[in-house]
Amino acid sequence: MNPSTRLLPQLDRDNRFFWTSGADGRLRFLQCQSCAGFIHPPSPLCPQCKSTSVEPVVVPGTGVIDTYTVNHQKWHPAMEVPFVIARVAIDGAPGVILTTNIVGCVTDAVDIGDRVKVVFEQAGDVYLPLFEKLD
Repeated sequence: MNPSTRLLPQLDRDNRFFWTSGADGRLRFLQCQSCAGFIHPPSPLCPQCKSTSVEPVVVPGTGVIDTYTVNHQKWHPAMEVPFVIARVAIDGAPGVILTTNIVGCVTDAVDIGDRVKVVFEQAGDVYLPLFEKLD
């Protein structure tokens, strides 16, 4: 998908680490320092134990496709279709499932259970975490 057709997030003090994490090629999520639970979307409060002791931590950047759909609708004149929208269960971050795009392969090659790895697409200050299939 063309970066100019993506809606970009508004960066704030709670989510900036996540959306700029790709600058060094590493995927990060918040982890509670009290109960070790992972938090996504980013929040200053752990939803499990209510602690405010949360810190970004690096995760492996791999995962498994939980489910997906192939989009054929051209929502913007510059948008390339079809493309895959998927939910990826993130390795090393139990309970975190990221909605993203699967890139670098034909849409027919994507399936539930496929192993994937993160790749980042830069759009200004934002690094969008997308995923491609592992061989």
